Amino acid sequence: MRYKEVAQKLRRLGCEEIERKSKGSHRKWLNLSNQNVAVIPDWGSKDLKFGTIKATIKQLGIEWSAFEEA
Repeated sequence: MRYKEVAQKLRRLGCEEIERKSKGSHRKWLNLSNQNVAVIPDWGSKDLKFGTIKATIKQLGIEWSAFEEA
């Protein structure tokens, strides 16, 4: 799954990307319901590793089943 796909699902689940102040390949996301923050790598067209996605979802306090359905 690419970063864009993960980002779309996170937006549907009520998360918001925090504005970047510098260049780089990582982006911060905020879960508005519980104020949890996670950093996700943006590798462009390369797929993110499953463990990276799962850890990010856990850090944001989102259930895996909810993420899959989004």
